[in-house]
Amino acid sequence: MLSEEQILAALRDCYDPEVKLNLVDLGLIYRIETAPDPDSTPKWPRQRVKVTMTLTTPQCPASGLIFEQVHNRLAGLPEISRVNVDLVWEPKWTPHRISEAGRRQLGI
Repeated sequence: MLSEEQILAALRDCYDPEVKLNLVDLGLIYRIETAPDPDSTPKWPRQRVKVTMTLTTPQCPASGLIFEQVHNRLAGLPEISRVNVDLVWEPKWTPHRISEAGRRQLGI
C-alpha cells in the first residue's frame, strides 16, 4: 500500500501551468485518503485514493488540465485501482499555503 507521502511525491509531478509550480508545493492539495479496494482487478492489494484539493481561483482556466494531471498521474501507479478528485472551495486557497520550497522556487 502506498503511503500519503508516496502519493504526495507522485503529485509533485503535476504542475499549475500558469504558476509553474507543482500542486503540492503550491498548496492546492488539502487531503489524501486511501482505502483498500477489495473489488480491484487484478486482485493484488490495490487501493482507492481520494484527493481533496482546490484551485487558486474558481475561474481558473487550467482547471480541466489540472484535474486530468492529478487523475492520470495517480491512475498510472500500479498500486492504485481507483482515483477520485474532489474539488473544494473551503478553506479558500491563499498564497500563505505555498510551501517554503515553493516560495524559494518562486523567489518570494
